[in-house]
Amino acid sequence: MSQVLWQADNGIGVITIDSPPVNALNQEVLSQLSDIVGNISDDIQVVIITGAGEKAFVAGADIKEFPQLKQEAGETLCKNGQSVFQKIADLKQPVIAAVNGFALGGGLELALACDFRVASRNAQLGLPEVKLGVIPGYGGTQRLARLIGPGKAKQLIFSGEFVSAEEAYRIGLVEQLAEGSALEEAKKWAQTIQKRSPLAVQATKQAIDKGLELDLQEGLKIEARLFGEICLTEDKNEGVAAFFERREPQFKGK
Repeated sequence: MSQVLWQADNGIGVITIDSPPVNALNQEVLSQLSDIVGNISDDIQVVIITGAGEKAFVAGADIKEFPQLKQEAGETLCKNGQSVFQKIADLKQPVIAAVNGFALGGGLELALACDFRVASRNAQLGLPEVKLGVIPGYGGTQRLARLIGPGKAKQLIFSGEFVSAEEAYRIGLVEQLAEGSALEEAKKWAQTIQKRSPLAVQATKQAIDKGLELDLQEGLKIEARLFGEICLTEDKNEGVAAFFERREPQFKGK
């Protein structure tokens, strides 16, 4: 039975973790997630990742897999989860996390692998691994510190405490609060992004992600190179023409 669902509609793909009761990330879920991510076609412009129901986005890894872990198996477990989440981060399409309910441990790490996060008001987020005597292993120590700064990341990880959606928004852990459904709010953002040139959006994602790995001057070189490449596209010509003709552009991704 599939525990990870895929639905595509008008260029927006939605991945839903459906592993009751709390959408835990066991190895089968990770395998199914990896397969879906690896087969997303070019006609998908934006990807949304969410959890089934309102109780949990993903409430963490499956703790039942932990008791027998020794050093080698623990490291292998982490590397497997990291590789799946990196596949998500490396997608050329923008990826939005629609966070409903609990996003804890591996669940928050999954959200961190997305490009930005939309959270419902009932969301609670945290990396409570230290309460189990372990550390975040699916990228949490690295992505959280890069997103909200090392000091705040250490405070949250050292304590293992959860934060509310409002606090997560205040500290920059989530970028948008939804008044209603996080998924519906994420779809609105996806539809807005769809109106833009997909080539420009993808180039922007590449410039930001690659640039963050380099110093400023090297990052600026990447930005300039990608800008130059975009100048050769039909989308650039259409966008500029639409501006002067005072109409909405009709981008084709070419």
